[in-house]
Amino acid sequence: MSFAIPANESGRLEALRRYEILNTAREVAYDEITELAAQICGCPVAVIGFVDEAQDWKKSKYGLPANFTGLPREISICSTTICAGNLLHVGDLTKDERFRDNATVTGPPHLRFYCGMPLVTPDGYALGTLCVLDFQPREISFEQGETVRRLARQVVTQLELRRRVLELDQTLAELRESRAAITEAKVKSEELLLNILPAAIAEELKQYGKVIPRHHDAVTILFADFKGFTRLAEAMEPAALIQLLDEYFTKFDELALAHGMEKLKTMGDAYMCVGGLPETNRTHPVDACLMGLAMQAFVEQMKRQRDKFRLPSLELRVGVHTGPVMSGIVGKRKFTYDIWGDAVNIASLLETNGTPGRVNVSENTHHRVKELFVIEARGTVEAKNKGQLAMFFVNRIKPEFSADTEGRVPNERFQSRRSGVASASSQWPTTPAAIS
Repeated sequence: MSFAIPANESGRLEALRRYEILNTAREVAYDEITELAAQICGCPVAVIGFVDEAQDWKKSKYGLPANFTGLPREISICSTTICAGNLLHVGDLTKDERFRDNATVTGPPHLRFYCGMPLVTPDGYALGTLCVLDFQPREISFEQGETVRRLARQVVTQLELRRRVLELDQTLAELRESRAAITEAKVKSEELLLNILPAAIAEELKQYGKVIPRHHDAVTILFADFKGFTRLAEAMEPAALIQLLDEYFTKFDELALAHGMEKLKTMGDAYMCVGGLPETNRTHPVDACLMGLAMQAFVEQMKRQRDKFRLPSLELRVGVHTGPVMSGIVGKRKFTYDIWGDAVNIASLLETNGTPGRVNVSENTHHRVKELFVIEARGTVEAKNKGQLAMFFVNRIKPEFSADTEGRVPNERFQSRRSGVASASSQWPTTPAAIS
């Protein structure tokens, strides 16, 4: 059996889905409207239904069994009402050629009277109906018909409230998603900031938008770079070279973190870190020497492994110096935390004049660590405007303070002594001694 279809059917069905009303639970607001419509019109039955592609689903039903959920669309009189666009009033369905052969008229429940008003949204879509029914022919007054019309508008008002709540829920869900995305982005940006800057400096930058330059009486700077890197770079594939450097520098980052050193930057094959800032401590000369020994141990291990497979390997020079510096941030977009001063130049000079596989330290650093390490004097180097600077190799931890035979792992005695050594060293000068 065919049924009438509104001209705007596709848009109507889309609008119906937006309200998300189909197959929802009973609601008092709708039930009160059907009860009121039935009482005002003196009818035993009143229903609110919504018509989709296949059925006339009843949201609220007064005077019908609780398990009654709706009718197939082809036998629903409301299918005609949503096409009419206005109040449809039929006093005797058996005498109306449109409905006299309808299954609900010729068979159970043997409907005879129908008065229904389409539920038209502000966009002009008739989504369903509010109707009153009787099993006997009857007539209702004009006022009663107008009541059905007005109550239908109240149903639409309830629908609009529902739509707005759904939109609000959607907006809140989008806000939650946006907030979560913003939080995630903030976490990532903070993680990135912490990868670039020390934690204390990053926090200061976040709070104040700038970092005040600071003077540090004594820090320990470690410079390292690889011997023969330029020649190796010419012989290796770029991707393999970068992968090899990344392997070394990743390990150096781990060692810096383990020894309380702050990585500042890499420059080609050079690596620079510093101890004693941004947060002051007294163990930075010892920390730097331990890190230098650990770096050389790792490079030696890598060389042995690569030599077995006849792969190119690198040798490392390490220079360490203790002295005063200024620290701060340069740049506004790609900012960098850095240090400046003669101490930086001296540390770089010590690295340049170092020996692969050794840790070359200044006299300043030597004075601060000599009680804990086996140290070897190795002559002087000319420094611009400084004269001759004494240099020393830190060979290993002294046996009595070492937990391993190679003298690279400190024992408990070392740990207990390092604080005392660091405390005493704070009385020593922070500029390198010049030897004329």
